[in-house]
Amino acid sequence: MGYLIETGEDEYRLTNYTKAMSIPAIGNSYLAMLSCGSSGSIRFHEFSRKRGWVNPTDAKDTALMYAYGTNMDVFKWQQFLGYGTHFNDHMAGYDLGRLPWMDPRFYPVKERLIDGADTDPEAPFLVDIAGNVGHDLARFHMFHPSFPGRLILEDLPNVISTIQDLDPAIIRIEYDFHTEQPVKGARAYYMHNTLHDWPDEVCHGILAQIKAAMKPGYSRLLINEYVIPETGAYWEATALDMVMLTLMSACERTRTGWYNLVETRAGLRIVKIWCGGKNSQSLIECELPEDEK
Repeated sequence: MGYLIETGEDEYRLTNYTKAMSIPAIGNSYLAMLSCGSSGSIRFHEFSRKRGWVNPTDAKDTALMYAYGTNMDVFKWQQFLGYGTHFNDHMAGYDLGRLPWMDPRFYPVKERLIDGADTDPEAPFLVDIAGNVGHDLARFHMFHPSFPGRLILEDLPNVISTIQDLDPAIIRIEYDFHTEQPVKGARAYYMHNTLHDWPDEVCHGILAQIKAAMKPGYSRLLINEYVIPETGAYWEATALDMVMLTLMSACERTRTGWYNLVETRAGLRIVKIWCGGKNSQSLIECELPEDEK
């Protein structure tokens, strides 16, 4: 990886890598992540030693909090330091170059969601929980312009308030996923890179709010995250696992880990885990169990 290419005496030109730093979705990612959380990784050994070298699972006691002497989680910490919009850019660009889940080659949206959906134009169709500035819903609308019902974006007030350009087909709602889900009976509830931010105990509470809002025999929960294989794991997924460990006392999950969280703890049923290709994230399709339909 080079930053400059020498073209002559005292003459240089930018590489593609350096040019990419001028793209907000890429350059601002470095500012958001390295400026706000790098000390958590650097001092993780101190944090772990003082806690007896056990795997951290307390969202209120993280290596990031220890390193910076704060009781704020990483999201509040980024906002406090003025990097909230940089993080939004990071999330908007995270999937650049990857096959999106709503592509028919990844997940059959028409057969699984559109067919059989409520045709009332006011009915909630797809709810993106903690959807940041709406990039996933906007992409969904591009792939499926004739969806029934409504697309709904949910996130915290400090995120929703920063949105300047949103697809008019998307409704925005200020919402904290630790509280009761205000949209009931949607065809699908969707979360992208959300549960990997939290340890299982917190995720259980988040999933409980969604489960209570789901309509038996109709609603789906779609979880778009890495499913790490038991062997031969992709380096980017395992590297992200270490980032989650030091920032949030959280983790990326294996197939066993997802079944333990979704089925054993949350009481939902995993219908199928859809894969978008080698080394890509997966889409975990869930529903209410048979005895609750």
